[in-house]
Amino acid sequence: MAWILTISSLILIWISSLCKIFQASWSPMKNSFLTNGGALQKRNVLLVIAHPDDESMFFTPTIGYLTSRGHNIHILCLSIGNADGKGSTRKLELHQACTILKVPVQNAKVLDHPDLQDGFGKVWNHTLLAKIIEDEMISHGINLIITFDDHGVSGHCNHRDVHFGVSTNIFRKYSGPIDIWCSILYAMWHHRGLIQCLLNEHPERSYFAMAQHLSQWVWFRKLFVALSSYTYVNTLRKMT
Repeated sequence: MAWILTISSLILIWISSLCKIFQASWSPMKNSFLTNGGALQKRNVLLVIAHPDDESMFFTPTIGYLTSRGHNIHILCLSIGNADGKGSTRKLELHQACTILKVPVQNAKVLDHPDLQDGFGKVWNHTLLAKIIEDEMISHGINLIITFDDHGVSGHCNHRDVHFGVSTNIFRKYSGPIDIWCSILYAMWHHRGLIQCLLNEHPERSYFAMAQHLSQWVWFRKLFVALSSYTYVNTLRKMT
């Protein structure tokens, strides 16, 4: 009987969390680094990722929030994800996902640098990364960069090399929309506009965008998209 009550409670929380998403996007503070005293600043934003499909697996709440509010998003993918010899296919899949995510395809740049190849154990040179990102910032007048934290979300070494963002612990990572409440509370505890909590107003886009990456769309990634908190909410932390 106890387990029935537990499961029922979890289902109720899950449904309530989804209702929170569909109700409206929520930002805990008017004075955050995406706004200026409540006034939205249109920005040129650079999302830096390691592999094609990172944008769909981890950043759809952020992409959806920014595109719906008129920000100009550029995606810099630092490798074609050629660990399994599918780099050309994965590059095309990223462009298809951009269409679903409403990011102009011409704003997505995928690199195939000999020193930035996909794979566990492939350590990327941070100086080289900094130079590439700096050039991209200058080229497009970028004034905001969003990317992984130093844990790389999934722990992938390439993700860690591309860090500077925010992540979460393993329980929250796979708590699906329930993590919305943890993220909101976390943002409310920071009163200086350093934390921005972004809800995914269209979580189905995460599924459809990731489905464009057919070469990677295996059962455990389908499960990841359904259960991962990154499908439903992103919490961004301003780096100083």
